[in-house]
Amino acid sequence: MNETAIDKIRALFPDIDCKEVKGCIVMEVAPALLEQTMQRLKSYPDLDFGLLLDITAIDYLSYPQPKDARFYVVYTLRNWQKNWLLQVRTPVARPEKGLPTVSGLWGAADWAEREVYDQYGIRFIGHPDLRRILNHWQFVGHPLRKDYDIYKGQICYETDSLEKEIKARLLSKGIDESTMKDINTEMMYLNLGPSHPATHGAIRIFTALDGETIMANVNEIGYLHRGFEKTAENRTYNQIIPLTDRLNYCSAMMNNIAYVKAIETWLGLRITDRAMIMRVILSEFLRVQDHLVCLAANLVDMGGLTNYWYLYNEKEASYDLISRLTGARLTSSFTRIGGMYRDFYEGWEADMAHHLKAIEKGVNDSLKLVLQNRIVHDRTQGTCVLSKETAMTYGYTGPNLRSTGISFDLRKDNPYYHYETFDFAVPVGSQGDIYDRMMVRFEEIFESIKIIRQAMKIVPGGPVFVDDHKVALPPKERVYNRIEGLANHFKLIFEGVKVPAGEWYDSFEAANGELGFHFVSDGSGTPYKLKVRPPCFYAMAGYHEMVEGEMIADAVINLGSINIIGGELDR
Repeated sequence: MNETAIDKIRALFPDIDCKEVKGCIVMEVAPALLEQTMQRLKSYPDLDFGLLLDITAIDYLSYPQPKDARFYVVYTLRNWQKNWLLQVRTPVARPEKGLPTVSGLWGAADWAEREVYDQYGIRFIGHPDLRRILNHWQFVGHPLRKDYDIYKGQICYETDSLEKEIKARLLSKGIDESTMKDINTEMMYLNLGPSHPATHGAIRIFTALDGETIMANVNEIGYLHRGFEKTAENRTYNQIIPLTDRLNYCSAMMNNIAYVKAIETWLGLRITDRAMIMRVILSEFLRVQDHLVCLAANLVDMGGLTNYWYLYNEKEASYDLISRLTGARLTSSFTRIGGMYRDFYEGWEADMAHHLKAIEKGVNDSLKLVLQNRIVHDRTQGTCVLSKETAMTYGYTGPNLRSTGISFDLRKDNPYYHYETFDFAVPVGSQGDIYDRMMVRFEEIFESIKIIRQAMKIVPGGPVFVDDHKVALPPKERVYNRIEGLANHFKLIFEGVKVPAGEWYDSFEAANGELGFHFVSDGSGTPYKLKVRPPCFYAMAGYHEMVEGEMIADAVINLGSINIIGGELDR
């Protein structure tokens, strides 16, 4: 897949080391060449890496193999047309001196660089607003550094006014106090959240209003930040699975599957066909659940309570199937490296068919109230428009990106688990407004149901676990009756799955877009580093671009339309 891309990159950058790792091109770039290299990677016609997926850093302080520098910053880029994936690695000799910002090239770098600064203390020269983003502004230290004391408690309680930030945002749009005096008005500042039913979670939306029109918007997140990535450094690979449930908890099992898929990719482990099709069925079922929650909440924000019950009632009922299958309704922890926690229960097919039929009816009933509803059309069509260019620069993926007319879906463009064999369409919008974001999700529900029904016809027999007991727990009869089985069980539980040393990135088409995992392994049973690439984080990063110039009531329904999930946003 990447051979042509590597050839082009090597031709354009003959002095830069370049290699391919598990379908991803990796470049080592000196800090002095970073700006020039990133500019050419984005603008050079034959490369066109227009999508900045993520930025993270790695602290090699306690890594077994010596590196040229203690810190590296890693940029993950994608050419979505050709599905080329690229990582640019740059050493950082002095964090306080830092690296040049790339926020002028990609809007996504604004929040991504702030996160690296917050967690690692690496500065980005020329960044327009370099301050903490996930940790409280009073927080002392940088928690993802390897020498940070994880037992050190801090009390942070003072609220940041954000007054300086909102005034800077106004000034960037050519609005200052003298401008307001000239038109004989004054700006009103309003907090929406962090504790407010309209925010669908703990998010602070700080706005500057002229009447009811939003002139500027600055957002504050991190209220649900629980240190997922730091915690992962002290857990075995399988012990992290329950933590992934708490990312996007509206489709928790998809996080499980994306996470173990990334590890299995590095191990070169092919799971059984039965486990593979089980993951497809459950992923699409949870995609449906996620979209039902999003649409139900979005429509009730507009006053459509009847729609809410049509959608949410079926979603709630269908969780009975998940409960019978996994023992839990919301956070199921159902996957394992090498397979599934257990097989489908007897009679699941009839239950699944019943719920799919009920969901279709509920969605169709809801659509009857929406498709020709003048109020819905007036409130959503042409409102909070997101252009293709803006969506790309802020790293949007999934339904939010597809609503702008860009047909990019990893299930089609970089298929896994036999998705290339299923007959399904990728719904796209045309305007990138609230209406398109809603309708793309409505259509994706029907496409996911179509995939589930196809998959149900081809579920093969056989085990749901690989027969490799360096990865998968041995059967209980082997544990109880053979010393080898007991030893395998003991080592896997206490030491974890031993993952070969190395670094890699793998991703999955989750309900909100590309859910990626960047791993650094030191060869032990615990990840040296685990970074989540959350689609919600980048969706929220571009939120201000959609709401500025719109009404305050539009900001509420726009937040619902991009489907921000606090657990994934803040991790």
